[in-house]
Amino acid sequence: MLRSVSQRFNVAVENYLPNAFIFAILLTFITLLLGMTITDQSLMEMTTHWYSGFWNFLAFTTQMVLILITGYALVKAPLVQKLLLKAASIPKTQKSALIITILVAAAAGYLSWGLGFVLGTLFAIEVAKKVKMADFRILIAAAYTGTIAILPASITVTAPLLVNTPGHSLEDKIGLIPLTETIFSPMLLLTAFIGLVVILFAYIRMMPKKEDVVPFEGKTEDLVVAKPVVTRTFAEKMDQSKTINYILVALGVLWIVQYYINNGFNLELNILNFMFIILGLALHGTPSSYIRAITDAMPSASGIMLQFPFYAGIMGMMVGSGLITVIAQSFTSFSNEYTFSALSFISAAIVNIFVPSAGGQWQIQGPIMMEAARALNVPVSVAVNTVTIGDLVTNLLQPFFVLPALGLSGLGLKDIWGYCLVSMILLMLVSCVIVTVVPLIL
Repeated sequence: MLRSVSQRFNVAVENYLPNAFIFAILLTFITLLLGMTITDQSLMEMTTHWYSGFWNFLAFTTQMVLILITGYALVKAPLVQKLLLKAASIPKTQKSALIITILVAAAAGYLSWGLGFVLGTLFAIEVAKKVKMADFRILIAAAYTGTIAILPASITVTAPLLVNTPGHSLEDKIGLIPLTETIFSPMLLLTAFIGLVVILFAYIRMMPKKEDVVPFEGKTEDLVVAKPVVTRTFAEKMDQSKTINYILVALGVLWIVQYYINNGFNLELNILNFMFIILGLALHGTPSSYIRAITDAMPSASGIMLQFPFYAGIMGMMVGSGLITVIAQSFTSFSNEYTFSALSFISAAIVNIFVPSAGGQWQIQGPIMMEAARALNVPVSVAVNTVTIGDLVTNLLQPFFVLPALGLSGLGLKDIWGYCLVSMILLMLVSCVIVTVVPLIL
């Protein structure tokens, strides 16, 4: 049944789903029209909000590009290639290939959502090279979905970390919420691990039949052992200098150790990228080898660089027009202490389609949900958790975070969206049950 449903979705998106960039443009038009009709903004006002937000994701865009290219360069280091190739050689069938791909992506995603998106995709590519009877499209979708499924319990999930950080924007109203009530709470743990089991089952059921399999068709070379470079000039010797390379690596390691001594295990984007760079330099051995790997990775980042400003513009229109407040309040206005969790989850899921930045969404929607929770005598940690889950699940519909996977794999959105939509529906059902039932029994 799931195979049939996913195939119907795939046929539909094959015929009707445009390029991911066109999707971003259509969302821009929809947000523009909603702002003009629902919040009575003029065309000029909405255009102003659009441009005001257009460049707000520049720092985040750079972070995501760096996650992509430094993760790619790290995986292309000879030692990592050997380890990945060994792990990718374990599965022999399409079923085992899907299972190990989902589990590897989930394990990486638990440590860091950025690591999950990059490492999961690159591992799926290596598995596809080895297992010729495995469908490349479903492997890439499985890696992305495996990461999304585990993220409610990830130690880098945004909102729980924000409300546990001294000085956060709502501290004067709700104080600090410990991670035991959020990331390590029954609600988020159950959502993550039950969701992961459901996804494993779903992808096994969605496996294409042998005659429908689309195998990997890219370059199939495995590990390429670099030949020694003959250095003749002083400049060439500098390019190939291991001494320069490892002095820089030593400085980086010194800072990383100092960072964790001062901050604990706070794995945020900047330190993650810094670790990727330092580790990549260490594993490549020379500056020139690392530069080549980074250069090879750059074309895969084009989608992120082009599309992220448009999503920032959408967010600018949502915030500037007050549309996001209207959506959030429309759900909370008719909720009670029993329905609050489910309705806040659904509202967060809808808002995420237009504001696909967890940090940005929380800064806007968080205060509204906190006030509603307090008015209904619902623990504020429940509001944090339900918004977190809702924000994550519709990432399977919204292509914002799948762009790195598409860039690395060379696939289009239409190649994987059918599988992602089925996964989203299943995770929505699982999540809705958990966010409704858990607050009532605990």
